[in-house]
Amino acid sequence: MAETFLTPAFGEKIESGAEYIPVELIPKQKDPPASDDPSLKAYICTYPPLGQVTQIDKSTTVFTALLEVDESRVSDPWQLSLWHSEGTQWQEVPMDPLRSVEAHPAALQGSKTSSDPALTRRLCFTTPLAIHLPTNFTIKIRGGAGQSWKWVKDHQGTADGTVMLKSVTSQDTISSELGDYVQGLNPVLKSKNYRSQAPGTTLWSVETPIEAADGEKSRVQHIKFGLPWGQGKLSRWFALVRIWTPWLAPRQGKTEFGLDKEAVMCSFLSLTGRHLVLLGISGVDDVMTMFTSDSEGNVILRIRNDSVNAETSRVLVAHGDNFESANAAVMYHARGIVAARETVTREQQREFEAMKEGDESTKRWAENWYDGLTYCTWNALGQRLTEEKVLKAVTTLAENNINVTNFIIDDNWQSIDYRGDGQFQHGWVEFEAERNAFPNGLKGMVTKIREKHPSIQHIAVWHALLGYWGGLAPDGKLAKTYQTVEVVREDAKRRNLPLGGKLVAVAKEDVPKFYDDFYRFLSSCGVDAVKTDAQFMLDTFKFAIDRRELITTYLDAWAVSTLRHFSVKAISCMSQTPQILFHSQMPQNRPPILVRNSDDFFPEIPSSHPWHIWVNAHNALFTQHLNLIPDWDMFQTVHDYSGFHAAARCVSGGPIYITDVPGQHDLDLINQMAGPTPRGKTVIFRPSVVGKSLDPYNGYNDNKLLLVGTYHGGAVTGTGIIGFFNVSQRHLSELIPLSKFPGVVEAQYYIIRAHSSGLVAKPMQMVDKNALIYISLGVRGYDILSSYPLRGFVDEKKNETTWIANLGLLGKMAGAAAIVDNRITKLENGRISIDTDIKALGTLGLYISTLPQISFKHSLMITIQGKVLPVHTISISKVSEFVLEIDVEKAWAEMELESGWSNEVEVKIYINPAK
Repeated sequence: MAETFLTPAFGEKIESGAEYIPVELIPKQKDPPASDDPSLKAYICTYPPLGQVTQIDKSTTVFTALLEVDESRVSDPWQLSLWHSEGTQWQEVPMDPLRSVEAHPAALQGSKTSSDPALTRRLCFTTPLAIHLPTNFTIKIRGGAGQSWKWVKDHQGTADGTVMLKSVTSQDTISSELGDYVQGLNPVLKSKNYRSQAPGTTLWSVETPIEAADGEKSRVQHIKFGLPWGQGKLSRWFALVRIWTPWLAPRQGKTEFGLDKEAVMCSFLSLTGRHLVLLGISGVDDVMTMFTSDSEGNVILRIRNDSVNAETSRVLVAHGDNFESANAAVMYHARGIVAARETVTREQQREFEAMKEGDESTKRWAENWYDGLTYCTWNALGQRLTEEKVLKAVTTLAENNINVTNFIIDDNWQSIDYRGDGQFQHGWVEFEAERNAFPNGLKGMVTKIREKHPSIQHIAVWHALLGYWGGLAPDGKLAKTYQTVEVVREDAKRRNLPLGGKLVAVAKEDVPKFYDDFYRFLSSCGVDAVKTDAQFMLDTFKFAIDRRELITTYLDAWAVSTLRHFSVKAISCMSQTPQILFHSQMPQNRPPILVRNSDDFFPEIPSSHPWHIWVNAHNALFTQHLNLIPDWDMFQTVHDYSGFHAAARCVSGGPIYITDVPGQHDLDLINQMAGPTPRGKTVIFRPSVVGKSLDPYNGYNDNKLLLVGTYHGGAVTGTGIIGFFNVSQRHLSELIPLSKFPGVVEAQYYIIRAHSSGLVAKPMQMVDKNALIYISLGVRGYDILSSYPLRGFVDEKKNETTWIANLGLLGKMAGAAAIVDNRITKLENGRISIDTDIKALGTLGLYISTLPQISFKHSLMITIQGKVLPVHTISISKVSEFVLEIDVEKAWAEMELESGWSNEVEVKIYINPAK
């Protein structure tokens, strides 16, 4: 549950007593531009794209413009012209219509996903252009020689594009002096050049001393850093700021750097296409280093020292030819700094190592916990839980055949004192559940949950890191059992949040015992997982002594206790404070746990939904390098944005939680996210790489599609996946090159398949000038496209090549992630063998280039667990003649197969190309 707040701008509340989110948390979007010529019904998308910085691999590129027009005007003599400039003088190049339909960008979404029924026809125009320097460009258009030209900027509000050349900078040409890349680098800062662990990057560590805390008052200093790249040399910038105390969110801008809140990291793109990434180190030696800015665009360091000693503030800086490499360089080096100052005890290290090594039972728990479909009570059942409400939700899930693996009992099950003004003043009384609402106790309810819905394997309960939002009830049983300390909180950096004042917490000496006793109690009740929220409260402690004595004490004790009692079955929430990010989530000496990656899902606030996905995708650029599995929060399957959220969770690389109101379930959507295993569990399909934004410098209001990229499988042989999300308030169309898909390589052939339609593009390579995919999405629109590498097998007798790709489970948003193992080989007898293990039952898809020419009934043999499938469970796709569909789920049921020891399904396909 992380919180119960809404935005004042919408004038809504969840229910009586709920509190608010500041309005600035969700940036207001610009209204779509009004066309100055309503009769010109056309929409242009281009590659390279307008309105953003684009980097290309070669000096000569083919500019492609795709024109969407009304059916009635498709025969008009349309003319497009490319205007470009490498400096101050603009030049015009006419664009030629592309006559060959075969050379048009592949359109895979089908008519049912069209974002605007009026825009039904597409015309394509191209022109080659040699690029030598960063080039600005735009397009103008007219419906014929007798009509006036219209600039695309005026017609559809699209800004000029910028094209840069991708370069591989020789390390010999990179100066070791950071001052050559940061104008006005403050001389009080001492920089040292280090060998970078990320190829093609240069790294510096920048240090400055900071005085000790002044008694109870932390020492805070503001130090000018300098101007990245120098005056007039900045193209774009990206930062992750503390949107408020517990959460991060992205900020983007152009030409001049300016932050509205403190940032944990920043990246700066130069006009020549190079990247400079800055990372402030926090959570080491009681020092926190953040970034702000001044009116001239300089980076300013805001440093806080809670230590009794003078300490050192550190900033890491990396220079690279691409953002991901430079970002990785600072994060890898930060790991080393954090590891060198680890303060874990021998007992803690033993727990970490034991869990990291693990055994088969630990591995099985982890798979269930990470990959099992989860239900959470928060948005579904709201505040003031009761046993009756919880059991009704469990019963309804069972009645709808929704076999969740994990069940989270969220906030408001605990016994609290309800003192003061709102939840942030309420304190925790005792371990046992609230006695009136749960008359049979926590154990009684958990027992009934397992009886009513046997598929539920793990049950978690919510609690705050300090017990409850307001700590411990001063007169409660817990406060009398453990040593306590009274701490003073500062108001969180957020309006209308009454955090200030005193709080009773368990004292340093008793924190390990407190968690150990609590988790032993939970285990005795049948609870085997926790969601530990409100971790940011540690960063609201006002006095230096409380901060240095309690922050790491609580974090370390919690980490050890969760591993000891629950293995990896824990969720860390509201924990994106700098100290926690570095001290707890960066070290690699422990198994990863689930960590909330953004602020909450707010079902009642329409504008929060695209912003939620935007924030998670950009926060992942940072959290991908931490030792965690990002949790994009729960959502509801019956909601205006339900599919939007579902697609985002499927490409996130994290867990999937639903929080449906009992009885309000979209079973089809759930089936697109998950599937049944042979043992009757329901698992999700989680890609092996964390999903993240592919365009860090694009702004939320830039009217560009959000592209969330992920990858599943081994290098080269795996599948690149992109989730496309229209976060704007207007229809958007874009051209996406094959090179955008994660993991693609130049020499390989690929096919692209769209989840929405099942349509498959013709094989393409990165070097093909027309290796483009057209995608068009309306408001709230989304789609998932996957790139599959092809394996070619030559039949010398027929002088023919059979191209094969395993598509994974069809009908699933991330169906490629259902593949556990995949081996495609050619046998001595000339047959092609595809041996694949999948993690759930469903319809397995196989791309076979020669499928239209062969009789699959005579040329193919397919077995499951060694038994031949019935022919009627095999068919050719209705939307692609090259895709074979194998209904493994139906065959499994008809053949009455049993899973045995394995939770996976082994499918073997033999193809005889000669028949």
